[in-house]
Amino acid sequence: METERDVHAAILKITMSIMEKYPELYEKLGEMPVTVPDIGKPEINIVSLQAYYDSLKSILRNYVLEHNLS
Repeated sequence: METERDVHAAILKITMSIMEKYPELYEKLGEMPVTVPDIGKPEINIVSLQAYYDSLKSILRNYVLEHNLS
């Protein structure tokens, strides 16, 4: 099972990848219904972090498909 640290690292990695490869998509991430979790909030847990990571993956996958990118 992944730890919160693992999921944070995955979120950072995918966010940096989006920022570098697809800056126009990166700008739109602020409009996501699920925003980056705030570490200082006690309600943030592995489930909410994983949900955020999954939403990033989904947005990236859809963006690549819609724009015929690889």
